Amino acid sequence: MKKTITTALSTTVLTAGLALPAAAETTIRLSTYVNEIDIRHEGFQHFADLVAERTGGTVEIQIFPSSTLHGWSEGVDALQGGVSDISWIPADERLPCYRVTSLYPAMIDLENQTAMDAAYADLIRAEAAEVGLVPLFNSNYSYDQEWWFEEPIDSLGNLEGRQVRSIGPLVSMMIETWGGAPVFVAPSEVFQSAERGVVDGINMGVATYSSWQLWDVMPYMVNASLFYGNIIYMMSEGAYNRLTPEEQAIVMQAAADTEAWLQPRYEAWVDQRVGNAVMAGGGAAVSLSVEERAALLETVQATWNAEVEAACGPELAGQILELFAANAP
Repeated sequence: MKKTITTALSTTVLTAGLALPAAAETTIRLSTYVNEIDIRHEGFQHFADLVAERTGGTVEIQIFPSSTLHGWSEGVDALQGGVSDISWIPADERLPCYRVTSLYPAMIDLENQTAMDAAYADLIRAEAAEVGLVPLFNSNYSYDQEWWFEEPIDSLGNLEGRQVRSIGPLVSMMIETWGGAPVFVAPSEVFQSAERGVVDGINMGVATYSSWQLWDVMPYMVNASLFYGNIIYMMSEGAYNRLTPEEQAIVMQAAADTEAWLQPRYEAWVDQRVGNAVMAGGGAAVSLSVEERAALLETVQATWNAEVEAACGPELAGQILELFAANAP
């Protein structure tokens, strides 16, 4: 009788074991500067869920929010050094073309954005490969990279010596051209910098700005819509090559599917955050006209185009600028 019970239990355990999902054979660490209340964190979780489902659980994506693995400027170092496997990539000098085109001064029609972002990522793929990186996930900055001040300003084109937070070389050039002084501040440090008067203005994505509750310190927003922005999350070649060819295809497709899933949710979330700040009485948002936007871009675009050609070379520069022009309003 005991033998029969033991055999039955063993069979039950074995059957239950066969029904369990596969244990993860590969763990991929995804590092992001966004925090857990940001809608983009939901996007990363959606991506992780798709990968787990489609690989049968053999690949696990672990998400590390709020710059817990590395700082804003350290994406390339983090991937090359094995600190993370997927990270956002800022304007790094080891990626000269990406550095001057991942944020570009232009008016962009976002109707076809996911396809445009994919085309841009393909154009800089060879440069990324030279430093051991694989473009994976396009992070939408085009929609919401904007400007904030403590009080209304007469003109974005006349900053009157104000110190304005910058995220990279293009924004710094814009600020200087318009009479201001650029100051680099990491996202997690912007609140304290604004509160203590280290900066007089902020350039930042609305989603990040709202997640860090910055409306309380600089509530006046200039909705200028002056950028194409695509701060790409890239994967280290080492981590990518740990995956089987089938897993690689699944991860790449899951990233593309997540971009399409996230875009409408991201835009709705951003609009809601701006609306909430204005309705609460603590914020104000002023939108520039098409003519005002064009005038501001005219002051910086030619200068920046020279940077693009020098960094990318004439052929690649031409292809990237043609992509931007093809997606103009």
